[in-house]
Amino acid sequence: TFSPVADVKAIRILIAIATYYDYEIWKMDVKTAFLNGHLNEDVYMVQPEGFVNPKHPTKVCKLQRSI
Repeated sequence: TFSPVADVKAIRILIAIATYYDYEIWKMDVKTAFLNGHLNEDVYMVQPEGFVNPKHPTKVCKLQRSI
């Protein structure tokens, strides 16, 4: 899975600027940042338990967004 992260040099520059101007630094983690993102490839999965279509129990689902 691809997860974009900041370059270490960029982080150091931002910390230096924040220190110079006496800015307060905060950090956070967004656990749902990549939820429901667009897919660049075709991804298929079996029908989730409890959501199986009784008319087509062997069919699969094509995902339109990441889960």
